[in-house]
Amino acid sequence: MSALPDDLEAAIADLKKQKNAVLLAHYYQDADIQDVADYLGDSLQLAQAAKKTEAAVICFAGVHFMAETAKILNPDRVVIVPDLEAGCSLADGCPGDRFSAWRAQHPDAVSVSYINCSAEVKAASDYICTSSNAEKIIRAIPEDKEILFAPDKNLGRYLMQKTGRKMRLWQGSCVVHETFSERRLVGLRERYPDAKIIAHPECEEPILKMAEFVGSTTALLKFTISDPGKQYIVMTEDGILHQMRKASPDKEFISGPPQQNSCACNECPFMKKNTMEKVYLALRDLEPRIEMDPVLRERARVPIDRMLALS
Repeated sequence: MSALPDDLEAAIADLKKQKNAVLLAHYYQDADIQDVADYLGDSLQLAQAAKKTEAAVICFAGVHFMAETAKILNPDRVVIVPDLEAGCSLADGCPGDRFSAWRAQHPDAVSVSYINCSAEVKAASDYICTSSNAEKIIRAIPEDKEILFAPDKNLGRYLMQKTGRKMRLWQGSCVVHETFSERRLVGLRERYPDAKIIAHPECEEPILKMAEFVGSTTALLKFTISDPGKQYIVMTEDGILHQMRKASPDKEFISGPPQQNSCACNECPFMKKNTMEKVYLALRDLEPRIEMDPVLRERARVPIDRMLALS
């Protein structure tokens, strides 16, 4: 393999021009990747950006299900990822065959699946949602319909409380958001009595009860920009702190406390598999590529399009 360029940022910019490529990056990526991205956002924003792009190549710096979504929406474009091993505990914990069997046990129910799932699960779902639009989609389903919600039990429980709808929940969770410690959060609040606790709805219920604001990654960012407070304890993946600090340099942002003080458990190990070096190599070689069976892709697109129409 040839040596990597000294200035990766400039080299990535050159490759994007040469290949007519666009770089989409999630808020949970490392700061250097966020800073070179053409589009930065949460799952809903990136799905919308993927649908609108006219670039020939989409490089998706996120996790595998996000790149799959981009391919579903852009079957004729080249979709590449920096690291094929960048997966997701929620997607891994909800295999397509087991999900389909669960659906078959409730044939009259409406299935709403969080976007953090595989193409196979999307294809077997009636609606896809993100944390940004999940409440709106749940409220759009007729009251007399039973709802199956997968794969995140914490988001599902939060939505039940918000909407008053009873739902059957798949028992999945996010390795990052389930690791936050209620006990250590209480201690952190004592140290920062003026700080507001803000949390992603993938967090467990005791954390959400302590939060003064609960919302998607983008909603958390917007809240810290508009809110008059000066200190925030942020109960989600640490990557978003980079954008919060850029947008509000006069405010202080404190990472949520994981169970173990010695670990970086509030960093997604899958998101962090992507690096600037891997982004450069993916753009240079147009590999690794996301390839999908056309029939699966078309079936998976139906509930995604329903989501985008409601968003």
